[in-house]
Amino acid sequence: EKLRISEPSNAYDFGQIINAVNASKDKAACADLLTVTDPKKLPVLLSNKLEGEIFLIFIQSLEYYVVGKDPGLAYQHLFYLSKAERFKVVLALLSKNEKEQIQQLFDLLSENQDHQYSSEDLESLKEVYEL
Repeated sequence: EKLRISEPSNAYDFGQIINAVNASKDKAACADLLTVTDPKKLPVLLSNKLEGEIFLIFIQSLEYYVVGKDPGLAYQHLFYLSKAERFKVVLALLSKNEKEQIQQLFDLLSENQDHQYSSEDLESLKEVYEL
């Protein structure tokens, strides 16, 4: 059964949707969630709930579904994801393979570059992600 995604109004709603998305590993639904969510609200909506699994499904959803259609939105989400509580903790616990997935997303952002971010923006964000 396909998850129905609407814009979450608060951290609790967002958390419920994330848990459902994570349980089903539904990357398309996660991409829908990220598409309807204002990237600026991401740190507040995530609150202190950022975990490795959630982080990775975000990265994969952005890579498979969002970056090709809207690289600017993918960039914004990566930018605000890095402002979330626990970001540094999650980043520190990623495996080499998981880091490579993030690198692939950055490569796609570089290939699909749009007016919403410059090469310099991308390079400085890569440093934040320790790539």
